[in-house]
Amino acid sequence: MKKSLVTLSTVALSLSLSLPSYAAANGSSQANEALDAMKKQTGDHFLAEWSENHQQLEFLSGVLSGGNIRNAKDVKTYIKNHQDLFHLNPKQDLRLEQTTTDDLGMKHFKFVQLVDGVPVEGNYFYVHVGKDGTVRAVNGDVDPSFDKKLDSVTPAIPRKEALEAGWEAIGLTKAETIVKGNKQIETAPGKKKEVKNTNEDVQLVIFEDEGTPKLAYHVVLQFIQPEPGNWQIFVDAKDGSILHKYNAVAYDGPTTGYGYGVLGDYKPLNLYLSGGYYYLYDTTKPMSGVIETRTAQNGTALPGPYLVDYDNAFTAYSEAPAVDANYYAGVVYDFYYNRFGRNSYDNYGSTIRSTVHYGYNYNNAFWNGQQMVYGDGDGSTFRPLSGDLDVVGHEITHAVTERTAGLEYHDQPGALNESMSDVFGVLIEWESYVVGDEVYTPGVYGDALRSLKNPPKYGQPDHMSEYVYTSSDNGGVHTNSGIPNKAGYLTMSQIGRSKSAQIYYRALNLYLGPTSNFSDARYALLQSAADLYGYGSEYNVIANAWNQVGVY
Repeated sequence: MKKSLVTLSTVALSLSLSLPSYAAANGSSQANEALDAMKKQTGDHFLAEWSENHQQLEFLSGVLSGGNIRNAKDVKTYIKNHQDLFHLNPKQDLRLEQTTTDDLGMKHFKFVQLVDGVPVEGNYFYVHVGKDGTVRAVNGDVDPSFDKKLDSVTPAIPRKEALEAGWEAIGLTKAETIVKGNKQIETAPGKKKEVKNTNEDVQLVIFEDEGTPKLAYHVVLQFIQPEPGNWQIFVDAKDGSILHKYNAVAYDGPTTGYGYGVLGDYKPLNLYLSGGYYYLYDTTKPMSGVIETRTAQNGTALPGPYLVDYDNAFTAYSEAPAVDANYYAGVVYDFYYNRFGRNSYDNYGSTIRSTVHYGYNYNNAFWNGQQMVYGDGDGSTFRPLSGDLDVVGHEITHAVTERTAGLEYHDQPGALNESMSDVFGVLIEWESYVVGDEVYTPGVYGDALRSLKNPPKYGQPDHMSEYVYTSSDNGGVHTNSGIPNKAGYLTMSQIGRSKSAQIYYRALNLYLGPTSNFSDARYALLQSAADLYGYGSEYNVIANAWNQVGVY
């Protein structure tokens, strides 16, 4: 969706004449008066982003209230008092999903849009409140007109029928995805529990189908055979037809010891001794879970048994991928914990699990919604993929993204999802602006999978004029990620690792949502820079970076 940005501090004409707005289109003087008051209270750097048809505010930044907003009740009152501006009734149109307080003392309130009590898929409304109790930003992607476009929110088919339609849509049955003979797994040395190999979920939602809101069932199907699946399927709740589907698997685990990685380099290891065996099972992190690594033994059953050794020296060639997977997962954990205070990928201390030796000559790595999985490569296209820190950082960041912004894995949100993983992979390793150079085409010197500095070198665009419109690869998520990747390079190369990491993490954690596009990313990063460092050089660097890639 194309959007327009109005910088109110530079507009010379009166607000009612110069500002494209829902209020102006519908003759609401109260909304224009509210915006005028916010502009006067803010001064410079008052920003307003509007939907393409200028019917809905999508990002508003400045001093947007008095200093009396302290809790969710106050926020709902604020929204209600500005119904002429936001066109939302917090009692019937919104449901509070989450409230967080960041290290700056700012509070962030996340609401999901409702139509007669049914959530609208991907439509969220955010209110960000400063430490002083003033609203500093409001953003989101909602459409208050949906309730007038829907005849009913009563489904005509039952959930069971929608679930069956979901399985049929992907050409599989549940029985075909169940890994037989893997009823139990070890959750810790000497401990086992029963596990499900296949997960199903069905929820009633409002789904926007090519601009038209429809009542639908959101069917989620997750499994690991015959190939990894995290299918998101939207089934029309009136007739059972498939409105949309995509696989959200994002391609691309006390004592001590040591081992040698894929490149033959020495690595110290945190291990676990039990029953005379040493496990790649790190309990030293400040988390309720652990970092552990298992092996698929060149099969596809996940998570697979633990990879263990008789002594604390993991030096065998076959152990190298597991050594790297466990060690690098610890490095990634430390990066997120030490810089942002984030406790594991979900911020609740969940176990970080990796499985190596997946499949035979498997040229990929992925996060399947529950764990990291690494193939060994075929020796020509890839060597074992866990052998590169930025690859491990990339995959774990997919998990972080899932639990923060939740960027949907298709089209621009999916390309942003991939880009966030590439950017953080580079920030974590911080050796170069390329991804996968240690494991990609081992026989070709200086080669890499992707370059943030020069995306076209590896077949990616670096400007919106070269955006690739395609139905393959979930809308080109691995191709079009080159555009935000280049903006990431232009940012990191000028303001450095530390500030870039803080700005990008804040945007991912607080300002981006499931359907955010490239334009939303620009505004989210600008807002994060303003929150952290004001409107100085960092803010300008980000603005210029996105200008250079054609996102205005």
